[in-house]
Amino acid sequence: MTELYDTDVLVIGAGPAGAILADVLARQGIRVTLVERATSAERSFRGETVSALSVKIMKDLGYGERLRESGYLPLEGIAFREDGKELLSADYRRFPIGQLPIDMPQPQLLGVAIDAARSATDFKFLPGTQFLSLIEEGDVVKGAVLRRAGGEAYEVRARLTVGCDGRFSRVRKLSGLEAKVTPMPRDFLWFKLPRPDNWQQTSQLVVSSDRHLVILPTWPDLLRVGYNVPKGGFGDQRQKGIEAFHDGIAALDPRLADLVREHVTSWNDVSLLDIFTAELDEWARDGLLLIGDSSHTVTPILGQGVNLAIQDAICFAPVIYHAITEGTETVPAAAMRAVMAERRKHKAMITSFQRMQEANLAQHTRFGTFLRRLKMRFLHNSPVKYKVLNRTLNAPHGLRSSEEYVSLLERLIPISTPVTSVTPSPQPVKPASAAFEDAVNVNAA
Repeated sequence: MTELYDTDVLVIGAGPAGAILADVLARQGIRVTLVERATSAERSFRGETVSALSVKIMKDLGYGERLRESGYLPLEGIAFREDGKELLSADYRRFPIGQLPIDMPQPQLLGVAIDAARSATDFKFLPGTQFLSLIEEGDVVKGAVLRRAGGEAYEVRARLTVGCDGRFSRVRKLSGLEAKVTPMPRDFLWFKLPRPDNWQQTSQLVVSSDRHLVILPTWPDLLRVGYNVPKGGFGDQRQKGIEAFHDGIAALDPRLADLVREHVTSWNDVSLLDIFTAELDEWARDGLLLIGDSSHTVTPILGQGVNLAIQDAICFAPVIYHAITEGTETVPAAAMRAVMAERRKHKAMITSFQRMQEANLAQHTRFGTFLRRLKMRFLHNSPVKYKVLNRTLNAPHGLRSSEEYVSLLERLIPISTPVTSVTPSPQPVKPASAAFEDAVNVNAA
């Protein structure tokens, strides 16, 4: 096996956490290699709803104009409906944050971040590249073994390897960091429908007993709909046939009856989401960090996974930058523990709210559903409704000081302005062939 080159930070996985962390580090002059197994960023039912706080972060990073050019849908509110009656609603325009959440297809979001990172001369993006294993020397991670499709395995040495490879993370599996995986009692079946002209740009939760739909207005002119089934129940649903599926949707929300029958014509139009949570007590080892879904998988309630991932990237970027620029040969786990504690606290708040809502949605007795309606009506009429919802949806991203965040933004080079690395390379880049040189600079579709 030939060692081809080294880098400061090797990021495994080009989802929101990986792409944004790679961009933020690269535009501060850190040498970054971003690895992605897929050759396309197409992820039709993943992480498309971006919270107001995450939108503000992306604008701070200089993405605003490019987000507008790519296209997105502002979301104006949220509503809870049970058996045809609206019990709770909130207008996002009344939140103090001064920014609406948006719906944006994940391929476009990732493209904006990766294109921004290409402004840095020492950024490399390797799509179509498989992560095979970690390089370990004693208890220290020194990089990873990778392989491009149809090619030989090779090593990339790094001062820090960051696992951002999602809810089924292979980096997590091989890291030796124990994860507590908890299956939820339900799964989701996702599908898309054309959005009626008069449909409000409001995220809706439609409930009857213990069955429910999540209905999300989706850019440019669609509805993204999630339908809950019992854990492992997709097979039973398929056996009943697509007509029974149509009937179940129509019974929950008659507004969708004609649309689902016309546009969901086979199971090829439906995507299964296996719902579970994964918790790690430790997110890091010396030379290794896990962020986003790799370190804390959450449920789809309120679409918080993508937002936690973006905020992880922003919170860890300053400590990684300082460790690298101060000449640390390997970024130690100890350097990241203060940020880990802050992020765990934030994630615990989100998880607590999600578990409460999961319990609410599981109610099926007359008394249980009565209490659920009572809670929703109480919150709707409460003078602290917007305070409670704002704290859940727009919780601060937890940087240790506002000055640190401002300093990070000041260090970022403008997008499309090349920058030279701020750190010397301990070993020269040694591409094995011109073909590899072309591969590391390939423009992903």
